[in-house]
Amino acid sequence: MRIQTRHTKRWLAVSLVLLAGLFAVALAGPYLVPHQPFKPDMRQAFSPPGAGHILGTDNLGRCVFCRIVAGCGTSVFSALAVVTIVFVFGTGMGVTAGFLGGAVDRVVMKITLVFQAFPSFILAVAVAGILGNGLANSVLSLCAVYWTTYCRLARSLTVSLRDMPYIRAARVCGAGKLPILVKYVLPNAAPALFVTAALDVGSVVLSMAGLSFLGLGAIRPTAEWGAVMSEAKDYLQTAPWIILFNGAALFIVVTVFNLLGDSLRDALDAGGEI
Repeated sequence: MRIQTRHTKRWLAVSLVLLAGLFAVALAGPYLVPHQPFKPDMRQAFSPPGAGHILGTDNLGRCVFCRIVAGCGTSVFSALAVVTIVFVFGTGMGVTAGFLGGAVDRVVMKITLVFQAFPSFILAVAVAGILGNGLANSVLSLCAVYWTTYCRLARSLTVSLRDMPYIRAARVCGAGKLPILVKYVLPNAAPALFVTAALDVGSVVLSMAGLSFLGLGAIRPTAEWGAVMSEAKDYLQTAPWIILFNGAALFIVVTVFNLLGDSLRDALDAGGEI
């Protein structure tokens, strides 16, 4: 048991270090890159990876490495914004429905079922198509998809907790609904919700890249990875490194957040609740 605990702490530390490195790149990277990521230089167009440009250049002569670094903050922080919004909204809806029960619970669950009746990415594409392209609209379209996960999970956890002996004792002692929710329900439901949020960040990054690839997300000159890959698909045979390296950046980010979610699940012992 001690070895398992040490192993869990080690992987949690590794994931936190990787996450800190990712945030450092997202925040400081655009100011430290050797080339201007948005400035074209047609003399350097389609330069292969080498000493001058470590990951090569694109069709306008822009450094691929610098654009990947510049797009890191856009992709990561947009995904974090989506997860934060759906975490707060979905958890609030789910906890309220689970704790109050009755008509409130039935109405909230019916609304959730309506949103979950459609494939998630198809619904996101439909919402983004209605709102129009742009980074803010892609964030809103993904919020319309991902909130249902937290609503259902928070509702399920609240239903399992609301009749626990210590909550009954709190009611007998005269505690109101809001203090019970804040002091007892939310702290016990939080581990599973935080693990789900950590795992969802990588999924949201991929979904946002997918919307941008379809032309429904970030627009030029934003260096969002999906938008960059969409622009580079026409040059896949002549300059494959543009898509390959941006795809590798997506893979690394998703892996980091998945590792963080798994490590948190083990550390918080939330695996059985998800």
